[in-house]
Amino acid sequence: MFGRAPKKSDNTKYYEILGVPKTATQDDLKKAYRKAAIKNHPDKGGDPEKKVACLVMLVFETIKNLGFELCCSDFDLDVSVWMGFKELAQAYEVLSDPEKREIYDQYGEDALKEGMGGGGGAHDPFDIFQSFFGGNPFGGGGSSRGRRQRRGEDVIHPLKVSLEDLYNGTSKKLSLSRNIICSKCKGKGSKSGASMKCSGCQGSGMKVSIRHLGPSMIQQMQHPCNDCKGTGETINDKDRCPQCKGEKVVQEKKVLEVNVEKGMQNGQKITFPGEADEAPDTVTGDIVFVLQQKDHPKFKRKGDDLFVEHTLTLTEALCGFHFILTHLDGRQLLIKTHPGEVVKPVVLMAIIRLQMNPVHVFVDQFKAINDEGMPMYQRPFMRGKLYIHFTVDFPDSLAPEQCKALEAVLPPRTSVQLTDMELDECEETTLYDVNIEEEMRRKQAQAAQEAYEEDDDMHGGAQRVQCAQQ
Repeated sequence: MFGRAPKKSDNTKYYEILGVPKTATQDDLKKAYRKAAIKNHPDKGGDPEKKVACLVMLVFETIKNLGFELCCSDFDLDVSVWMGFKELAQAYEVLSDPEKREIYDQYGEDALKEGMGGGGGAHDPFDIFQSFFGGNPFGGGGSSRGRRQRRGEDVIHPLKVSLEDLYNGTSKKLSLSRNIICSKCKGKGSKSGASMKCSGCQGSGMKVSIRHLGPSMIQQMQHPCNDCKGTGETINDKDRCPQCKGEKVVQEKKVLEVNVEKGMQNGQKITFPGEADEAPDTVTGDIVFVLQQKDHPKFKRKGDDLFVEHTLTLTEALCGFHFILTHLDGRQLLIKTHPGEVVKPVVLMAIIRLQMNPVHVFVDQFKAINDEGMPMYQRPFMRGKLYIHFTVDFPDSLAPEQCKALEAVLPPRTSVQLTDMELDECEETTLYDVNIEEEMRRKQAQAAQEAYEEDDDMHGGAQRVQCAQQ
């Protein structure tokens, strides 16, 4: 963030509230705050009537934050105690932070209100008091306002499964490491259960650094606090929990049994709610397993259907065939044709049109078997189809005697016999293999390029007149 340095304002008020000189050290500030705070603590020598006044003012401020208007002048209360307690907390919060104190000493309170050093927004006197005395300044052993719990992150694990696993269903046991709340300190991190708000960041977990870039120019940068590693709390070394070493969590090994149901899909998620890493004041996230289907050497899956390829010899395509197909559950399926049935390519009219008649393309034949596809998820007794893609392996060449044998059993040729004179008048040609789909794509691209160039030639000669600048 860049900006001009603000005008200087009063920079002595906070020192006067704490009753310390501007040269006071951090220890001097702590002693001064502790001494002033005790005056308002009824359990440590304070006035009980002041306690009641502060509690009522706390209720007023809470209701006001909810959007309701109340006037405390209708009540016979000494609000000066409450205001004094808030000012005391604000003064200590600023002066105990080296960056904020530097800004305050140089520019005064107005600079903090304008947002420098993290701002001079709402200060919580209860949190600061609790870091010194371990409880609410007005009794109750802690803050009356519960902290809003954040939700922990989900942990995502890929889980590789075979097509057989998805067809038959399976169960896999997986051992995982995760963080759990320390059972010895109950997630406090200390033997006594107490912790101090980090004085370096005032419990925010973040610190603000100020860089002077030039005359009246500064840069403000935010980064995690190094003192507390971004936690906002510090624990005395002697008070650290011996089990978790002050980390509040320990690692445990846990075995989860993942049930892969029949018909589940690639990419489907299996969730274990609340089994991710635990952390204090955090709603535990989920462990999520994402299924990743491995390629199968024989079967391909599309939705609830299965596809398999099978190559036939020319003899099998013409005279019939039978073969055994081992399914994903180990069953042996007998695949055969009816007597006299011929497997032949089917004619497909290609959609490709290029100022010519539609192209007729021969494609291999598919046959289907009902109820031999994948089980449907959560409806395992319903299954998709099994499609078999037949391709015919034609011989590369035939011997003359083989041709004569085939001509004896196959229908006669449709081509007419040509005389020698007719053959002499014809031009001989050469056939070569071609990929018709690639050929059509190439012709389409060529036609589009020619149309573009023709359009450019028609308009390219026109003179382009630019408007003169006035």
